[in-house]
Amino acid sequence: MATQVTPSAVVDTSSWKFQQSYVERLMDHSALSSAHPDDTLILAGPPRMVNQKPQAIFDQLLPIGMIQSMQVSQQKPTTPMQAVGSGRGFYISGKAQGQANIQRLFVNGRNLLRALQTNAIRSGIDATKFDEPATWHNKESKFYANLDSELFLIPFGMAVFFRDKLHDEIGAFYMELCQINSWAIGVSAGQNMVMENVSLFFDRLMPISTHGSGKPEEENLVNYNPMSPGDSPIFQAIFKDSGVTVNPGEGLDTVLDHDLDS
Repeated sequence: MATQVTPSAVVDTSSWKFQQSYVERLMDHSALSSAHPDDTLILAGPPRMVNQKPQAIFDQLLPIGMIQSMQVSQQKPTTPMQAVGSGRGFYISGKAQGQANIQRLFVNGRNLLRALQTNAIRSGIDATKFDEPATWHNKESKFYANLDSELFLIPFGMAVFFRDKLHDEIGAFYMELCQINSWAIGVSAGQNMVMENVSLFFDRLMPISTHGSGKPEEENLVNYNPMSPGDSPIFQAIFKDSGVTVNPGEGLDTVLDHDLDS
């Protein structure tokens, strides 16, 4: 009878057994510890993240729903150089440049341009009073469409939160000083939805912490440590490596009862 092999991670090259181990970390429950689109939250808010308390900035953010896709990229202009008398190369780099593209379902309520400018509207700005109004004469309108309006010279910020299925934070960043440079909407016969598309530039991308936003208040013993995934209670409970339970307040006897009933 073949010996059952429990997968592990490669610690160094001497432990590399490619038929028996993963590279970097144990991946037996990677579906729980991976980022998913439905565990990603996109928000609009003030133009700068700096010099504000974390909770204060989060209170000013507006979650944007109905987003179908978002791409964020950074490019750093880099020029390869050489000098006379040497065969070795070197590089001259400039400031990183960021841009993003957002596609959102066109639905009744705040359209995408209105949602992105939420910080300006919450500050008391009347979008109908500019020389080029962003919306029609009703300042309560939820549809903004005129990129030539002075309203769209006011920058804004955007935050993106990533979590896994265990509610653990994977990462988060804040795009500062965003400026919209294009807006598009298209309709064609036979299509079953209408989409808005916005492209924008931003000054810099700041890594941030969500400070527990979206984390259940009750400790549910499912914290995942990528450095030692086999030590997490949910892993041990699922793979029966110990008698622990992932349910708070549930004792070992209850776990055994569940096993007998199943």
